[in-house]
Amino acid sequence: MGTSRRRFLGLTAAAVGSAAAGITPAAAAEARELPDRPEARRSVGTLYLATYTSSAGGGTGIGLATYDGTTGAITSAGTLTGVQDPSFLVMASSGRFLYAVNEQSSGGVTAVAVDAPGRLRVLNRQPNGGSGPCHLALVANGKYLLSANYGSGDVAVHPVKADGSLGARTDLVKHVGATPHAHQVVQDPTGKYILAVDLGTDSVYTSTLSAAGKLTQKSQAKLATGAGPRHLAFHPNGQYAYVANEVDSTITVCRYDGTSGKLTPGASRSTVPAGSPTNYPGEVIVSPDGRFVYLTNRGHNSVAIFAVEAAGASLRLMATPSCGGNWPRHCTLDPTGTLLFVSNQKSNNLTTFHVDVQTGALTPAADFTAPIPVCVLPG
Repeated sequence: MGTSRRRFLGLTAAAVGSAAAGITPAAAAEARELPDRPEARRSVGTLYLATYTSSAGGGTGIGLATYDGTTGAITSAGTLTGVQDPSFLVMASSGRFLYAVNEQSSGGVTAVAVDAPGRLRVLNRQPNGGSGPCHLALVANGKYLLSANYGSGDVAVHPVKADGSLGARTDLVKHVGATPHAHQVVQDPTGKYILAVDLGTDSVYTSTLSAAGKLTQKSQAKLATGAGPRHLAFHPNGQYAYVANEVDSTITVCRYDGTSGKLTPGASRSTVPAGSPTNYPGEVIVSPDGRFVYLTNRGHNSVAIFAVEAAGASLRLMATPSCGGNWPRHCTLDPTGTLLFVSNQKSNNLTTFHVDVQTGALTPAADFTAPIPVCVLPG
């Protein structure tokens, strides 16, 4: 890799109720200079890292880092303690609040204030009534936070208060089936519907959310039996969604009707070359221009690159370069779409790739050591 691995250690917050963590002195000085240096503003970014705090070798909370937008190099910038098992993170559109699941048997969600880039403090935590929450979505213009509970197979709803803290749960909807495992919850591009992906029932459920924070199911899309849908990502045109199937190692192209909220599964493609070892897809994302789809392959330990064809209706597997580690659970693009960050859960490292926006190709750029990274969020 382009840079040597750096151990993800850093400043540690002292108190849970008002826990705060800041960036390193050198990074802080650079951040203070950013308003007078437009070129620096473009090249320095913030990352928030999710981990399992209750696992051996895991982190102690939400990790913080900075990254160089040119080289992709990542530098440790601290840790926010007082947040248990924050395995997935989402940021408010204002950039002022960060939310984390607490992936535990008695699940919860935690609200965090972002007082400045890299400076965090815990606002509050709310139990979400389920077990094993693993995904979050801010919906209804940020008025509600939804969480998907893998263990109990349900979706919880919490109101977001004006100060960014979370109110008491307003709803908890369990999916119907022998072994439901809600794995993701997202708002559709129109903002009218909520989609919940359930691995256990091989389904994607479409619901509406009332002003009082209540979910009402409108339709259920069934994927192939045993596919194990995990996550989906919408094409920018809003007419298609791509579902990563964890169990049968496929990706399914689905037609989406934004008027009715109906999802219609179509053709599926393997996410790895023929003859590959057992594989479990993790995250799926779409490039900002809608020309490429990226998917992490756990087992094959690669990032599948698909070309999007026929205006979104078809995918073609182009390449499966190494993820740079073991068990790539999550990936995300930086705001420019020119850097891809991959969280390699079992090898305790993040890999940064340069993205060729013309061809979709990935080139390894940097490597960074972190304790059990399972999600990374650019700030």
